[in-house]
Amino acid sequence: MNNVQARLNAQLAQPQLAPNDGIRHFLGVEGLSCRQLESIIDKAMGYFDAKGRLINTDELAGCTVMNLFFENSTRTRTTFEAAQKRLGANVLNLDIARSSTNKGETLRDTLWNLQAMSADMFVVRHSASGAAHFMATQVTPNVAIINAGDGWHAHPTQAMLDMLTIYREANKPFHQLSVAIIGDIKHSRVARSDIAALQTLGVADLRVIAPKTLLPKGIERYGVRVFEDIDKGLAGVDVIIGLRIQNERIGSPLLPSTSEYFKMYGITESRVRLANPSALIMHPGPMNRGVEIASAVADGPQSVILKQVNNGIAVRMAVMAMALAGQKASRANLTN
Repeated sequence: MNNVQARLNAQLAQPQLAPNDGIRHFLGVEGLSCRQLESIIDKAMGYFDAKGRLINTDELAGCTVMNLFFENSTRTRTTFEAAQKRLGANVLNLDIARSSTNKGETLRDTLWNLQAMSADMFVVRHSASGAAHFMATQVTPNVAIINAGDGWHAHPTQAMLDMLTIYREANKPFHQLSVAIIGDIKHSRVARSDIAALQTLGVADLRVIAPKTLLPKGIERYGVRVFEDIDKGLAGVDVIIGLRIQNERIGSPLLPSTSEYFKMYGITESRVRLANPSALIMHPGPMNRGVEIASAVADGPQSVILKQVNNGIAVRMAVMAMALAGQKASRANLTN
């Protein structure tokens, strides 16, 4: 085995990392250091002008990005496309409903055929956990993979837009924050990625609030405090992150009714008052008003939900630009 092949194999063993301490692909926040997560936040901050408006750049000029969404999406897909156009990329959206995957073509063959069309980057959402990581091990050094959500596993750009929102809106550094995540923790890839990112960035008081049926077994081992009583769980927190009930992933009834869930775990004005007066209200969307959150809270003065959407464009610009830079560094490293 020659030196180039040996280094390529080592790279595929850790496909996310670039040799310059950057990112080659963006597959998950797990495994990235605090410095790397902070670099994503810093990069994203650079896409706002002095008035807080998003700017355009040419960092992906001449780059062809293909969006492969094997699951439905509104916010993630459209903010990725907006981010790609702001970076100057050529954007192609694959219509999965009419693609050859519905004729039995494997994910690998789909990937290799699209790769042959001179793609530089794939943004992938897939129902199978680990799909993005698998794709990262199959592409050539000329292609970067960005995970837009895979099964129950991870949603790393959502986590990083949440981190950017907290960074911009909270009045404390991460290590001084108390954060509560409420809802369907068990089936939520957002919860998994948020927990990993918050812990890496130094949040010491991280709470999850849910009925037992919506909590994964052994979640305490991830260093979170578990509450079944929402009133106790919200006491004094700085950030409240609500989660959608993932009915499409549950498969069987785990709740007596949505009205009962709202009564026991809904984010209401009275419950928000248990938190710090300046607590941020967040939700990754789509929201089920009157189930996870009251409209008065979602639209209230402490809500930063729409700011999350705008921050999502900046974060997705950042990770794509960084992945392209990491891709170039990886290719250069292989030829040296």
